[in-house]
Amino acid sequence: MVDQIKILGWREWVELPDLGLGPIKAKVDTGARTSCLHAFELQVFENEGKPWIRFKVHPVQKSESRVVVCEAPIADRRPVTDSGGHTEQRYVIATRLRVGDWDERVEMTLTGRDNMRFRMLIGRTTMEAGGFVVNPALSYQTGRKGHKKP
Repeated sequence: MVDQIKILGWREWVELPDLGLGPIKAKVDTGARTSCLHAFELQVFENEGKPWIRFKVHPVQKSESRVVVCEAPIADRRPVTDSGGHTEQRYVIATRLRVGDWDERVEMTLTGRDNMRFRMLIGRTTMEAGGFVVNPALSYQTGRKGHKKP
């Protein structure tokens, strides 16, 4: 049970500190179970005998000019069905997500989102873990560009 309900708008600024990403604009998506991040040029490698993944991210919405290279341990690989009904195998990582004052480790799938408006989705599992509810009439309830809301 959550201690306090926190309201999110339909889009929020978030940070992924373990990946060196943030602020990044994310869509809050009640239709998605797991959060996901736009990633391309995925490369699996071993780090101290464990599987890791290296990938690139275009963190700025509607732009491919900035590229960030990220690395993370692989937590899983599982089938994910997108909103169009297409299923694909996606790598899953566990990484810290900061939304306003909330900062916790969450599972996130990696997929190509170049054709999508948002580079990241916040899914239901993350919303439940954070005690978040969504008001679709609002935006940026946790602040703009990584800054806390006054």
